[in-house]
Amino acid sequence: MRILDVIAAVLLVVGGLNWGLWGAFKFDLVASLLGSVPFLMNTVYILVGAAAAYQALGWKKIQLRWSSRMSVSRA
Repeated sequence: MRILDVIAAVLLVVGGLNWGLWGAFKFDLVASLLGSVPFLMNTVYILVGAAAAYQALGWKKIQLRWSSRMSVSRA
């Protein structure tokens, strides 16, 4: 797995956790970890959005990778 894929996956997990915690408890995980530093918080949010766009653009490649693994494991 490429390092960019790993970084994107980690950022998406952080973004998903943050949204879930915000929706359920109005708790901002990123703000609690980074403090109230708008520049850092905005940077993380932008990176999460960029990671989502990166994964969305590579969706077909991801599907092909997983389908080839599934066919090998069935053999």
